[in-house]
Amino acid sequence: MSDTKDDKTLSVNTKKTLTLKRPGVEQGTVRQNFSHGRTKAVVVETKKRKFALPGEKQETPPPAVTLKPRAPQPAAPRPAAPAAPRPEAPSSRSGMVLNELSTEEMEARRRALQDSKVREVEERKRAAEDAQRRAEEDERRRREREESARRQAEEEARLQAEAEARRRAEQEAQRRAPAEEKKVVTAAAAEDEEEKPRGGSAVRRGPVKPEVPAPKPVKAKGEEERRRGKLTLTSALSDEEARGRSLSSMRRRQEKFKRSLHNEPREKISREVVLPETITIQELANRMAERAVDIVKFFMKQGQMMKPGDVIDADTAELVASEFGHTVKRVAESDVEEGLFDIVDREEDRQPRPPVVTIMGHVDHGKTSLLDAIRDANVVAGEHGGITQHIGAYQVEQNGQKITFIDTPGHAAFTAMRARGAQATDIAILVVAADDSVMPQTIESISHAKAAGVPIIVAINKIDKPTADAQKVRTQLLQHEVFVESMGGEVLDVEVSAKNRTNLDKLLEAILLQAEILDLKANPDRTAEGVVIEAKLDKGRGPVATVLVQTGTLKPGDIIVAGKEWGRVRALVNDRSEQVKDAPPSMPVEILGLQGTPQAGDRFAVVENEARAREIAEYRQRLAREKAVARQAGQRGSLEQMMSQLQTAGLKEFPLVIKGDVQGSIEAIVTALDKLGTDEVRARIVHSGAGAITESDVSLAETSGAAIIGFNVRANKQARDAAEVAGIEIRYYNIIYDLVDDIKAAMSGLLSPERRETFLGNAEILEVFNITKVGKVAGCRVTEGKMERGAGVRLIRDNVVIHEGTLKTLKRFKDEVSEVPVGQECGMAFANYEDIRAGDIIEAYRVEMVSRSL
Repeated sequence: MSDTKDDKTLSVNTKKTLTLKRPGVEQGTVRQNFSHGRTKAVVVETKKRKFALPGEKQETPPPAVTLKPRAPQPAAPRPAAPAAPRPEAPSSRSGMVLNELSTEEMEARRRALQDSKVREVEERKRAAEDAQRRAEEDERRRREREESARRQAEEEARLQAEAEARRRAEQEAQRRAPAEEKKVVTAAAAEDEEEKPRGGSAVRRGPVKPEVPAPKPVKAKGEEERRRGKLTLTSALSDEEARGRSLSSMRRRQEKFKRSLHNEPREKISREVVLPETITIQELANRMAERAVDIVKFFMKQGQMMKPGDVIDADTAELVASEFGHTVKRVAESDVEEGLFDIVDREEDRQPRPPVVTIMGHVDHGKTSLLDAIRDANVVAGEHGGITQHIGAYQVEQNGQKITFIDTPGHAAFTAMRARGAQATDIAILVVAADDSVMPQTIESISHAKAAGVPIIVAINKIDKPTADAQKVRTQLLQHEVFVESMGGEVLDVEVSAKNRTNLDKLLEAILLQAEILDLKANPDRTAEGVVIEAKLDKGRGPVATVLVQTGTLKPGDIIVAGKEWGRVRALVNDRSEQVKDAPPSMPVEILGLQGTPQAGDRFAVVENEARAREIAEYRQRLAREKAVARQAGQRGSLEQMMSQLQTAGLKEFPLVIKGDVQGSIEAIVTALDKLGTDEVRARIVHSGAGAITESDVSLAETSGAAIIGFNVRANKQARDAAEVAGIEIRYYNIIYDLVDDIKAAMSGLLSPERRETFLGNAEILEVFNITKVGKVAGCRVTEGKMERGAGVRLIRDNVVIHEGTLKTLKRFKDEVSEVPVGQECGMAFANYEDIRAGDIIEAYRVEMVSRSL
């Protein structure tokens, strides 16, 4: 029986319980999953809307009923029973549609619940597998830690057992040493003694037969054993196990322990240590494979406190390396120039080369005219206009043989070459005018030629003049040790006339004859070497250097180093302004392509690459800067600096270059300076001559380290500039006595000063007073002479000097006085000395350093 009232239905059935259902509501159960395997079932009600038909009054919906969730159940939930079908009104089609929709939704939710239960079972299975894997990994790590600890304990026990065995063996050997028959211990017995702590076997006494040890069975390693010592990602990231010691570390530890037992020093390895000019202690230790601390200790034993960063010189480093048992190889910065010059050639590779001739002489003796005559006589008329006058070097041809002439006006380049040891010329032609005979600059040219060590050919010029006297020239040359053939010597002489071009062929033949005697040869098939004759900076072509190739063949593209500059040869230009493809020996050419302008007299050489050229140029530039700084610090050409240099070096010669107005004044000056000389010091005249001071004199003074003295003459602008650059001092005089006095004072400075002592007076100590904050003060009476403050004093007791020093105070009553005359009383106190007694005598004296003079 059923009764319907409003929207509530009361159902009574014998098979079902009595329930109160709301119309239009479907119930379902949804299970929620939480962490740690907890679940909760929730009842969900679906409320369906009731649609009103047209013309039907819509009823007010009942109040919503809130359902509480069920308690969570540990067991799997049973599927919810389907709700009792709602009795449908015969006239309501919309209610049927709503019931069908709710049944489909319930089926979908039921399938979702089943899927969630399957996923839950799978997740529990995976969680169990992960827990099992973690347990196995923890067990494996624990076993590895136990194995590592066991191995380390076994190794330490073995080392301790070996040490104990050695100690027992040494004690046994020392105990049995007196008895000869008990001293022999076989190797097997010693081995048994070592094996006793391990296996516990008894030691066998008596002779033991040598036994071959049985090979140990090789145990096959499993996967765990092989991977035990390897570093894996798991073992690196885990903090539970510390990394064990490596096999090499254990071996080093064992060897160190053995050395400590037997005091065995480590074997010394002798090394070859390369030492530069300066090196730090740390770098020296690295090169010797020693500890820097040991080197510092070595210096401390020598009384020097050094640090690893301190710089020491090569001599000290060599001493340290020798003390540590190493061999030393010294190198210097100048080693970059090794193999650059003076390469020895084989005799079969050398071929004849043209001679290089330098013409010198007085400027008024026709030197320029002779050069022009020789050039015009040997150059085709069509080529005359193409000759460049400024190159300073050219070649002529005589009888099919070439001759190279170098024009050196002022002799500056020639002196620079001689100072650098470069034999730039083979023959020197000395031009002497037949009417003027030998002049001062002629004598200077002779000095330069002899200093360069080249043979001389005398060209007696201007023989066409009526006043010419060639025999007078030959006679005057004898005074300067130039002996011509007609006077019984070996020097060739030719009488020429540059104006009339007389005997020019004979002069050229004499040059070829002298060259044949010299047998000049060079190797053209090698890298080129030579000397720079002059250099300039051209506006259109850049740095241009005129060079003379002495050996080898210079070609475009070669990389050369000339003095402090380097560059790649872009072009070679001869004396006719023609570009040439190569420059054989004894050929003068202009070089284009240098980085800068070199100095006249610099040597040049071809190197293999730009790196070495740059390295050599930088080394030379650095050396030049250091010399310039040293020269600015002290002008070496000044008399004061020269005096100090001579005094420190212990030299007794005083070099001078003297130039005067007339020959008579020069002879008087030289004679006066010779009279100043003693057995300890003397003046050495490097060069003396009449005329103005020139660049040649400055170059000569720079080469010999001399000072320049000018008497009634002055230096020209070029000479002054050269002297300023070279740091040479030029002193001018017009009175011979002032000149002699200054040179005498400078030479006297070489003599050590004399110590002279002057007696001042004596004072007797009457009584000694002990004054607070002052000390002991002697009350004295001056018995002889006087007492001066600041003078040296001696304390005399029983005619014996017991102290020598200075006075701290000298008082007359309460006032400080500068001196106390004889007969007066005074108070005196010694500086840093107080052992004074009544009756002592105080002697005062003054010390003077008197300079010695010639």
